[in-house]
Amino acid sequence: MSAFSTVLVANRGEIAVRVIRTLRAMGIRSVAVFSDADAGARHVAEADTAVHIGPAAARDSYLNIDAVVAAAVRTGAQAIHPGYGFLSENAQFAAALQDAGIVFIGPPVGAIQTMGDKIAAKAAVSAFGVPVVPGISRPGLTDAELIAGADEVGYPVLVKPSAGGGGKGMRVVQTPSELPAALASARREAGAAFGDDTLFLERYVLNPRHIEVQVLADGYGNVVHLGERECSLQRRHQKVIEEAPSPLLDDATRARIGAAACDTARSVDYTGAGTVEFIVSADRPDEFFFMEMNTRLQVEHPVTEMVTGVDLVEQQVRVAAGEKLPIAQDDVTITGHAIEARVYAEDPGRGFLPTGGDVLALAEPQGPGIRVDSGLIRGSVIGSDYDPMLSKVIAHAADRPDALRALDAALADTAVLGVTTNIEFLRFLLADADVAAGRLDTGLLDRRAPDFRPAPAGDEELIAAAAYKWVRGWPQGARPRRVCDQIGKTGEIALNRDLDAHSNVTDLWSVPSGWRIGEPAPTTYRLSSGERTDHVYLTGTPASARAAVEHGETHSLTTSLDGDRLTATLDGLRAEYLVAATDGQIWLAGAGRTALVEEVREAPVRPDDELSGDAELTSPMPGSVVAVGVSDGQRIDAGTVVVTVEAMKMEHALTAPVDGVVELLVAAGEQVKVGQVLARITASEEPRA
Repeated sequence: MSAFSTVLVANRGEIAVRVIRTLRAMGIRSVAVFSDADAGARHVAEADTAVHIGPAAARDSYLNIDAVVAAAVRTGAQAIHPGYGFLSENAQFAAALQDAGIVFIGPPVGAIQTMGDKIAAKAAVSAFGVPVVPGISRPGLTDAELIAGADEVGYPVLVKPSAGGGGKGMRVVQTPSELPAALASARREAGAAFGDDTLFLERYVLNPRHIEVQVLADGYGNVVHLGERECSLQRRHQKVIEEAPSPLLDDATRARIGAAACDTARSVDYTGAGTVEFIVSADRPDEFFFMEMNTRLQVEHPVTEMVTGVDLVEQQVRVAAGEKLPIAQDDVTITGHAIEARVYAEDPGRGFLPTGGDVLALAEPQGPGIRVDSGLIRGSVIGSDYDPMLSKVIAHAADRPDALRALDAALADTAVLGVTTNIEFLRFLLADADVAAGRLDTGLLDRRAPDFRPAPAGDEELIAAAAYKWVRGWPQGARPRRVCDQIGKTGEIALNRDLDAHSNVTDLWSVPSGWRIGEPAPTTYRLSSGERTDHVYLTGTPASARAAVEHGETHSLTTSLDGDRLTATLDGLRAEYLVAATDGQIWLAGAGRTALVEEVREAPVRPDDELSGDAELTSPMPGSVVAVGVSDGQRIDAGTVVVTVEAMKMEHALTAPVDGVVELLVAAGEQVKVGQVLARITASEEPRA
């Protein structure tokens, strides 16, 4: 039993839900905090109590140190678990908790400060014999000093900011002539992102692999490692798929890199859970170099938990409460293989732009060896205020090939209807031959991404979408009455046969199909998915129908709807779909994939449609307008930045595709939806009336 009776979780989403789960298992009362945007969130519902801490913007809520500390004091929390992100590596926050007499479930302030400065971190670990990438890393280096020392480091070099992370400010420089410009741009980006433009240089490791080691340390000098994780599958320096153990390392290298990680923790008197990140050349796997230490729980910690059986959150809480580690290094065993995939609200078919929307229906996999860490519930609103990661799907099996197969199957059973996600891309990546063979490097995902093409709905899914709309139009109620006196004897036999087969019909004239003597007329839907747009024709009743797409083959169809579960049997082949609809969109999940089908309605022709050269700028993602670069009515040239939209830490600048006069429809600070028209450009010299 922990010394804590109440712990506040200073985070949101899946990590807050995951921490609350362990607190509940330990018998500890949990406190959630939430912003305006998260009032109905899952982590709020699952905590024992919750405190509102401010508006949607993270800086006014989850990053507001005073509000979080006040929430802890108000609820009697003796400790705070920060999760990851937000305030988890903020030394000022840890110090504020210390001043308030509240325990920070994390390392000491000094360890956070040292490891938060990459130059100081390299100096600290070097003193303990941990290998670091050759480079220049003393404070206050000028551009001239960096240029002068680059030849000694050896090209290619990697320009890195001392503060921050996430790839911001990093530049790979191949030749001396490229270095001055790279330093200038790196300083600008680092200064804007972190408020600190200090830079240093490292030799760029060719064919790099990102391997990290999980460590645990207590306040009594005990430090253990729990093996390594391979995190090389990244997009723009952001991890997407992680696994444990790494397929690259042999047992001898695994022991050496684990010992180096423990020495890294000792170099700053670390306590709690932390991760030491190394870079390893795929060409020389026995040679590794320290990159940085993350002084918190990592997003990918579940793969380590699944291969070791150690609950890392529980150990964090116990160490923070003053307990000794219950395990020594010899007690740690690695069993099997685990792989994790991050599910993001993003559209891989449109350059991974952030998406959003309401979660209309949700399917998450279950079964032996499958774990899902999720912050989602039906009705969750996915906005643009926070990171786009929605959940993590993890598979554990006896070996790597089985784990890969299990993860692919689990992703096939994962669906978030109402929000476009990267699930189809994750399965595309898992099917890559290099991924299957374990031939990984940090550039692999970015090289493969351009080859991905989201598959449009097939004929079966178009028919299922049409059937969903169709069957919802059939009334529910008693057995149909005879209607031969209404239509005449000619059609009575055929009509009654169809109506009897669909026993819920109450009235002939209320069914969705048009009827004529002896034969029902088809109900027609015009549907689109991706680049295809087709008509779907349905004839008969849900219990006995015929279906065709455009002028293709006619299929037999029976269909039924039970809540959000659609069953469609096409030519004798039965399929089940999780289905939801909103605003002319039909979302279907079944047969291992999710499809979005949209109903196409004929739009009225506007006078503006006939004007040659006119254009509309629409938002590619839900978010907020952070900048408007022109004035309403201004004459602009093609390529001029008109509006900049920000969502989930990403900015997207919209430029004029033609010369003309701009009509602005939004202002800075406004929230916008995906597809919303933000501005119009007309080729005439005067603004529109």
